[in-house]
Amino acid sequence: MHRLIIERLAQDLSVLSNAAKTAHEAAIHEENVPDNKYDTLSLEASYVAQGQANRAQELKRALQAYQRLTLHPFGEGDSIRLTALVTLEDEEGTAKTFFIGPQEGGLKLQPDGEEILVITAASPLGSELIGKSLGDEVELGSSCYEIVDVC
Repeated sequence: MHRLIIERLAQDLSVLSNAAKTAHEAAIHEENVPDNKYDTLSLEASYVAQGQANRAQELKRALQAYQRLTLHPFGEGDSIRLTALVTLEDEEGTAKTFFIGPQEGGLKLQPDGEEILVITAASPLGSELIGKSLGDEVELGSSCYEIVDVC
């Protein structure tokens, strides 16, 4: 899972960096120099370039955090903490799997066809899971889930 997250972040960073460069080039291109105060193509391109550059920096920091991340082994009875892969099951038997990472909550991965959602310890679900163990229950909204696997 850790390797997949790093690969995905590196790929996303590469795509976003290229997009930011393209937007920056559009912002400074001679054909986009404004002819009058209503010609805002260059200004709009600079806003896009800045937004993409900011997001690229966020991805770069997240990638570095995951590259430095030490994975912790989990044994039976261990409490959930950062780097845990946690599977929850609802009352109908529907299972959902989450990886608790330091950043990039919301990232979805599908190794072997199973969807795994990255969450952070600061997220509502992450803070609910931290410190719990296999067999404990957590409430999310109006639903109750049992922790059926931690690794």
